[in-house]
Amino acid sequence: MDCESIQREIAATVRRTKEDCPFVPSITNSVTMELVANAQLAAGGSAAMVYLPDEGEGVAAAGESFYINLGTVMPFYAETLPRTVRALHEHRRRWVLGPVAIGIGSLRTELLRCFRAMPPAVVRGNASEIIALANLWGLDTGAAKGGVRGVDATDSVGAARSAAEALASFIDGAVVVSGEWDLVTDGTVTVRSEGGSPLFTKITGAGCSLGGVTAVYLAEASPFIAALTAVQAYNLAGTRAQREAKGPGSFRAAFLDALYRAKPGAIAENPFALI
Repeated sequence: MDCESIQREIAATVRRTKEDCPFVPSITNSVTMELVANAQLAAGGSAAMVYLPDEGEGVAAAGESFYINLGTVMPFYAETLPRTVRALHEHRRRWVLGPVAIGIGSLRTELLRCFRAMPPAVVRGNASEIIALANLWGLDTGAAKGGVRGVDATDSVGAARSAAEALASFIDGAVVVSGEWDLVTDGTVTVRSEGGSPLFTKITGAGCSLGGVTAVYLAEASPFIAALTAVQAYNLAGTRAQREAKGPGSFRAAFLDALYRAKPGAIAENPFALI
């Protein structure tokens, strides 16, 4: 797999997504739900946000892919998430996991532990979350334990590379590590994507919505190409939005506009390199 072939697949994925408008439900962070849905719509998908066990099972069957984010864990998720993941497994639907705030509370930890048996196709998190999930699942990564401070990383993207590659190989999918630059890997091929904006850290939900957009592209492409397409789209849109923004509020609006307007070729050509 070389850069030119990857670019062709990214561009084709963006085109198919805009044409097909795949239905991609989510069980996601209640703090960031609106941005997740709006970003999925801007990328070309159709969004639905659910909470309850029967809703999760129902849309797992109806959706073309799925997004689960543990940013805010409700008590009833102890039933909702395992039932939804089982339904996704039974219906052979691929899904994206955002292990936000891993290590905070026993319910969150147990839910993430149970996902090991029926894993997602893509995991998207910051460096500390990726290291922590790989360690929770008992993978041999060679990485330090890592440390999560609430929803923030205390590790660099580069420090999470071995954990990300081990995790991607285990799930036979892809892993995204978000940070000062972005790493995407399928366990064999690893890419560094550049761009974005420091203002992503000044709005709530940039990472959560990236996971949701990854799930949209997952309906149209392999886990690795879906993950990289989403990262490339975000880095391009973030770079463009920063030029127009006066602060976090105007950046959020400019980012959604830029994501909506981004052309397949421009997303594919955003700077990235095999590493």
